[in-house]
Amino acid sequence: MKILIIEDDPELQRQLSDSLRAEGYETEVSAEGNDGLYLAREFEYQLAIIDLGLPGISGIDVIRSLRAENYTLPILILTARSSWKDKVHGLKAGADDYLVKPFEIEELLARMEALLRRASGFSSHLIEHGPVRLDTRTQELWVDDMEVDLTAFEYKLLDYFLRNPKRIVSKTALMDYLYDDESDRDVNVLEVLIGRLRRKLDPDNVLKPIETLRGRGYRFFIRSS
Repeated sequence: MKILIIEDDPELQRQLSDSLRAEGYETEVSAEGNDGLYLAREFEYQLAIIDLGLPGISGIDVIRSLRAENYTLPILILTARSSWKDKVHGLKAGADDYLVKPFEIEELLARMEALLRRASGFSSHLIEHGPVRLDTRTQELWVDDMEVDLTAFEYKLLDYFLRNPKRIVSKTALMDYLYDDESDRDVNVLEVLIGRLRRKLDPDNVLKPIETLRGRGYRFFIRSS
């Protein structure tokens, strides 16, 4: 499970990263708002820890940008500010929870675990988008009530798209999500996989559910007829 830490204090960076790794998490660290926003857009994380007082763009602006672009990953904000207004601004921007510095690592871990549990309980086991219905327990897919067979990678890709409708997803982020081994990541293979999934979802080329955005990636969305 991969956690993004956007924090400009080197000592707190180290403490957070070491503590989370000791608990079995994989971490990636950024010390600046623009760089942190880039990482959140380009790679797949299960949760982000974001300091409000960042150089470059602020933590609030990072969160607003991610939510405006339909990124749904859980966000926990850190702030040295004790004013209730700062907490409210962070939550209104789209953060899911907050901690005021200084804090105990045990409390951070407890809040993270609560957010991750909430995220993993994504509504029911059925995810629906237009005529597409996916059962995440049985990994069965129906399109217009017709059952469609999926390979393991096609299922994983569709599950990701259905959980992130309208969001622009880069090829790098998709490969990061699909493949654990760096050597398995191949853009050509990803494009073939996208093509196969398109044909299975839309054999008559009517729905056009997966849009290609040149130089940016893909977006999943089925418009109402």
